[in-house]
Amino acid sequence: MSTLRKIVIDGKEVEVEGALTLIQACEEVGVEIPRFCYHERLSIAGNCRMCLVEVVGGPPKPAASCAMQVKDLRPGPEGAPPVIKTNSPMVKKAREGVMEFLLINHPLDCPICDQGGECDLQDQAMAYGVDFSRFREPKRAATDLDLGPLVETHMTRCISCTRCVRFTTEVAGIAQMGQTGRGEDSEITSYLGETLDSNLQGNIIDLCPVGALVSKPYAFTARPWELTKTESIDVMDALGSSIRVDTKGREVMRFLPLNHDGTNEEWISDKTRFVWDGLRRQRLDKPYIRENGKLRPATWPEALGKAADAIKGASNLAGLVGDLAPVEAAYALKQLIEGQGGIVECRTDGAKLPSDNRAAYVGTARIEDIDTAQAIMLIGTNPRLEAPVLNARIRKAWSRGASVGVIGEMVDLTYEANHIGTDATVIDDLLKRDHSEVQEKPSVIIVGMGALTRGDGAAILAGAQALAESTKSGLLILHTAAGRVGAMDVGATNPDAMAAIDGADVIYNLGADEIDIADGAFVIYQGSHGDRGAHRADVILPGAAYTEEGGLFVNTEGRPQLAARASFAPGEAKENWAILRALSGEMGDALPFDSLAALRNQIVKAHPHLGDVDEVAENAGDALEQGQIEGGTLTSPITDFYLTNPIARSSQLMAELSANAKARKTEAMAAE
Repeated sequence: MSTLRKIVIDGKEVEVEGALTLIQACEEVGVEIPRFCYHERLSIAGNCRMCLVEVVGGPPKPAASCAMQVKDLRPGPEGAPPVIKTNSPMVKKAREGVMEFLLINHPLDCPICDQGGECDLQDQAMAYGVDFSRFREPKRAATDLDLGPLVETHMTRCISCTRCVRFTTEVAGIAQMGQTGRGEDSEITSYLGETLDSNLQGNIIDLCPVGALVSKPYAFTARPWELTKTESIDVMDALGSSIRVDTKGREVMRFLPLNHDGTNEEWISDKTRFVWDGLRRQRLDKPYIRENGKLRPATWPEALGKAADAIKGASNLAGLVGDLAPVEAAYALKQLIEGQGGIVECRTDGAKLPSDNRAAYVGTARIEDIDTAQAIMLIGTNPRLEAPVLNARIRKAWSRGASVGVIGEMVDLTYEANHIGTDATVIDDLLKRDHSEVQEKPSVIIVGMGALTRGDGAAILAGAQALAESTKSGLLILHTAAGRVGAMDVGATNPDAMAAIDGADVIYNLGADEIDIADGAFVIYQGSHGDRGAHRADVILPGAAYTEEGGLFVNTEGRPQLAARASFAPGEAKENWAILRALSGEMGDALPFDSLAALRNQIVKAHPHLGDVDEVAENAGDALEQGQIEGGTLTSPITDFYLTNPIARSSQLMAELSANAKARKTEAMAAE
């Protein structure tokens, strides 16, 4: 039965879904309705009253369009479609009254407010308000809250839209914010003055329609009209969140989320949002050569010459692809090293991922499948640390009735989950059961790196794949490294790589900072920060960070995405692919491309699916051979969410957040 209903909006007859609210129906036909409390990803509060419209033939007063559905409208005379007016004198007067009411206690902070220039209240007061106020009494004031080092509060500006309360409760899954008091004494506060304990809390800055919640690290550093805005991709986890990079001159000033229903919806994690200060510190801005145990600055020709001599003289050559390397750099390194008879490896954490089976190292499910799943299984993963935005998506599915099962260590995921067992051998037990009940409903199995980096990782992956087959579930491999899937797609793997690396006499390290390289080998390090890899290097070639070069990344579901250059690398640092091209020229065996476009053409020719940007391919691959799963607890490979890569470890703010998280875990001792 069709649920479409005919309604007339501002004289125009349209057919819309009956379940839509009036504000959504108006949006569908391009009529803008002002709002403060309504947000399409949060529950309906209906408390700001800015979205009032006139329902002809309805009550003699305007109705809140966010809280009334199309199917609730009564038809007109003789069955005529219901009529909605969004620009009648009644609506205009109502909006002016609401705006005047909202501004009664709002301070005139616009010249010094950090939200100025991108403030919903400012914009809507100009568009729908009046230029006078009948209020003459003293304004009330509210005490500012301490929510931690990320969110700065100016609660006198708060208009009680409750977006922050609804977000923290419904999406982030913490119960630390709420509204207390009544009438003039009502205020948004955190219970018992707690700071927020969530790695998604920065999203309330974007949600706040006034200047009550602003970014503490960014405050008073720039105005929105001074910033150059670049749409790009986040690499702090493998989700591939869409972001906007705002730069002022050469400096990155902030990261903001962009809406992408396929990956991050419109949320980003706190590490994604606030890691920008790590792009300024500990940077490698000139080449270095180690002499007599110490690194000294060198020129590019000198450093490239030293690296070229080492590679040409190597008897056992190996290349390592780091977690943040774009596809272009991984492909260029593979061409360079394999051209000299060496081997290349990107699975530096020892993950047992089959290099020739995309259905096994990426999976068969999309991130979007989580939304409609009625059963979700987590194997060896803690998505709250590994991909907080993905975890919020699982929470959304759970809140709609999905059941979540966990094989591995039981942790607080912000939603209820059935703990099936901590031991990986539980998978064998599950394979013996009848799954006809689960087969009838959409389901997803998510396997994390905590399961795949173990010695029996290949057997666990095969078991998970068999379980997905028997339950007719989608399989999603949750990677922790943004560059891993792309590097595997271009074949930067070798069956004997990790064993060969131990015996290599020359190692080319492309930003692999999460592993220790044993003494003995000559190490050429190419990366952006002075982290673990640079400390072990004999030659350092300074590369660009992810905001400083155009790069292709493939996210955890196998979706190729383009990161765009928003600023330039500091000092003498160069783009990663260009360094490898220059080095190959120095060796007298130049790689066959002279521009990023030519390199991408080669990559797409060899791997056509990488040319379909923002498209998720159907992944093919045979069923893996079953192996022996050993005992032992499955745990997440991430112990500290805030310090997982060189950029985050260079950030002062991430260090403070990490220290705060550790202090929070330490139980308070009672005073004697």
